[in-house]
Amino acid sequence: MFCDRAIELVRELHRAPEGQLLAFNEDGLRQVLEEMKALYEQNQSDVNEAKSGGRSDLIPTIKFRHCSLLRNRRCTIAYLYDRLLRIRALRWEYGSVLPNVLRFHMSAEEVEWFNHYKKSLATYMRSLGGDEGLDITQDMKPPKSLYIEVRCLKDYGEFEVDDGTSVLLKKNSQHFLPRWKCEPLIRQGVLEHVLW
Repeated sequence: MFCDRAIELVRELHRAPEGQLLAFNEDGLRQVLEEMKALYEQNQSDVNEAKSGGRSDLIPTIKFRHCSLLRNRRCTIAYLYDRLLRIRALRWEYGSVLPNVLRFHMSAEEVEWFNHYKKSLATYMRSLGGDEGLDITQDMKPPKSLYIEVRCLKDYGEFEVDDGTSVLLKKNSQHFLPRWKCEPLIRQGVLEHVLW
C-alpha cells in the first residue's frame, strides 16, 4: 500500500527511547525512495497521456499519487531530521568523541554531519571567553559542589589538575577532583561519579 514503509520509519523513531539512536534504516529508506521513483514515473506517463489523449479521468489518480509522493517526502524528512537532532544531542552528552557503539548506528553522511557540527561548535567555543575559549558543554546542570568524588573505571594515566598537581588514574582508584575537569571523562566512561 502507498506510504506504508515511510510511516514505518516514523513509527520506528517514535518507539525509540528519548536520547537513544537506533541503527540507520538504510533498507527502509531505500524502499521509500524506490516507491517515490515508481510513483513519479507512473504520474509522468499518466500526465503525458492525459495531455495528449485528453483523458481527464486520470486526474484523480495523478493527484492521489502526488499526495502519496508528498507524504513520503514529509515522512523521510521527519526521519532524517529527528536523527540529526538526536546526533546533535549526543555531541552535548558525550563530547566530541562518540563511543563506537553509537558511531556504528550512524550512516556515513551522519558521521560527516557530526564532524562538521563538532568543528562548528569548537570554533564557536574558541571565539568566546578570551584566549582559552569557553567550554559551553560543561555544567549542563548547575553543580551542587565544585569538587566530586570519582572512581576510575579503567587505567587512564596521568591527569593534571588546575593547580598543576598530577593524579594517576588507575582502575578502581578513587579521587576527589574538580567537577568541571571530571565531566568529560565521566561522559567518556573513564570515571564514574561516586554517590553516597
